[in-house]
Amino acid sequence: MLQMKVTVIAEDTQRHARREEALTQVVNAHGGLLKMKMDVQLGQPMLLVNPQNQAEQKCRVIRVDDTASEYFSVAFEFDAPNPKFWPVVFPPADWKAPSP
Repeated sequence: MLQMKVTVIAEDTQRHARREEALTQVVNAHGGLLKMKMDVQLGQPMLLVNPQNQAEQKCRVIRVDDTASEYFSVAFEFDAPNPKFWPVVFPPADWKAPSP
Protein backbone atom coordinates (compact mmCIF):
# COMPACT_ATOMS: atom_id res chain seq x y z
CA MET A 1 0.00 0.00 0.00
CA LEU A 2 1.30 3.43 -0.91
CA GLN A 3 -0.53 6.74 -0.86
CA MET A 4 0.98 9.34 -3.15
CA LYS A 5 -0.33 11.89 -5.60
CA VAL A 6 -0.08 11.20 -9.31
CA THR A 7 -1.33 13.16 -12.28
CA VAL A 8 -3.76 11.25 -14.48
CA ILE A 9 -4.23 12.34 -18.09
CA ALA A 10 -7.21 10.72 -19.80
CA GLU A 11 -10.32 11.49 -21.80
CA ASP A 12 -13.54 12.08 -19.91
CA THR A 13 -16.85 10.56 -20.99
CA GLN A 14 -17.33 13.41 -23.53
CA ARG A 15 -13.91 12.50 -25.04
CA HIS A 16 -12.23 15.71 -23.83
CA ALA A 17 -8.64 15.42 -22.57
CA ARG A 18 -8.54 15.98 -18.81
CA ARG A 19 -5.88 16.14 -16.12
CA GLU A 20 -6.55 15.19 -12.55
CA GLU A 21 -4.45 14.83 -9.46
CA ALA A 22 -5.36 11.41 -8.04
CA LEU A 23 -4.26 9.49 -4.97
CA THR A 24 -2.82 5.99 -5.12
CA GLN A 25 -4.14 3.41 -2.69
CA VAL A 26 -2.15 0.34 -3.76
CA VAL A 27 0.79 0.10 -6.16
CA ASN A 28 2.92 -2.67 -7.63
CA ALA A 29 5.27 -3.21 -10.57
CA HIS A 30 2.31 -3.94 -12.86
CA GLY A 31 -0.05 -1.09 -11.88
CA GLY A 32 -2.23 -0.29 -8.90
CA LEU A 33 -5.40 1.28 -7.55
CA LEU A 34 -6.31 4.98 -7.66
CA LYS A 35 -8.88 7.13 -5.90
CA MET A 36 -10.06 9.68 -8.47
CA LYS A 37 -13.01 11.86 -9.46
CA MET A 38 -12.85 11.42 -13.24
CA ASP A 39 -15.29 8.86 -14.63
CA VAL A 40 -13.28 6.43 -16.77
CA GLN A 41 -14.29 3.27 -18.59
CA LEU A 42 -13.01 -0.31 -18.56
CA GLY A 43 -10.13 -0.68 -21.03
CA GLN A 44 -9.62 3.09 -21.37
CA PRO A 45 -5.99 4.21 -21.81
CA MET A 46 -4.53 6.70 -19.36
CA LEU A 47 -1.17 8.35 -18.81
CA LEU A 48 0.18 8.64 -15.26
CA VAL A 49 2.78 11.23 -14.31
CA ASN A 50 4.80 10.84 -11.12
CA PRO A 51 5.14 14.42 -9.79
CA GLN A 52 8.28 13.55 -7.79
CA ASN A 53 10.38 12.79 -10.89
CA GLN A 54 8.05 13.65 -13.83
CA ALA A 55 8.24 10.01 -15.02
CA GLU A 56 5.38 9.07 -17.35
CA GLN A 57 3.76 5.65 -17.65
CA LYS A 58 1.03 4.50 -20.03
CA CYS A 59 -1.62 2.24 -18.56
CA ARG A 60 -5.20 1.09 -19.03
CA VAL A 61 -8.22 0.82 -16.75
CA ILE A 62 -9.00 -2.74 -15.67
CA ARG A 63 -11.73 -2.08 -13.07
CA VAL A 64 -13.86 0.84 -11.87
CA ASP A 65 -15.78 0.78 -8.59
CA ASP A 66 -18.17 3.55 -7.60
CA THR A 67 -17.35 3.26 -3.89
CA ALA A 68 -18.13 6.80 -2.73
CA SER A 69 -20.34 9.64 -3.92
CA GLU A 70 -17.36 11.82 -4.88
CA TYR A 71 -14.71 9.31 -5.96
CA PHE A 72 -14.14 6.20 -8.05
CA SER A 73 -11.70 3.44 -7.19
CA VAL A 74 -9.87 2.75 -10.44
CA ALA A 75 -7.66 -0.29 -10.87
CA PHE A 76 -5.11 0.10 -13.66
CA GLU A 77 -2.44 -1.97 -15.36
CA PHE A 78 0.75 -0.61 -16.91
CA ASP A 79 1.33 -1.34 -20.61
CA ALA A 80 4.62 -2.92 -19.49
CA PRO A 81 5.78 -3.67 -15.91
CA ASN A 82 7.65 -0.72 -14.40
CA PRO A 83 8.67 -1.12 -10.74
CA LYS A 84 10.85 2.01 -10.96
CA PHE A 85 7.83 4.28 -11.53
CA TRP A 86 7.04 4.18 -7.79
CA PRO A 87 9.31 5.46 -4.99
CA VAL A 88 9.56 1.99 -3.41
CA VAL A 89 11.82 -1.04 -3.74
CA PHE A 90 10.04 -4.27 -4.61
CA PRO A 91 11.55 -7.58 -3.49
CA PRO A 92 13.00 -9.83 -6.22
CA ALA A 93 10.79 -12.59 -7.63
CA ASP A 94 12.75 -15.30 -5.82
CA TRP A 95 12.58 -13.57 -2.40
CA LYS A 96 11.10 -15.56 0.47
CA ALA A 97 10.20 -14.29 3.92
CA PRO A 98 12.13 -15.97 6.74
CA SER A 99 10.22 -18.58 8.71
CA PRO A 100 9.40 -17.69 12.33
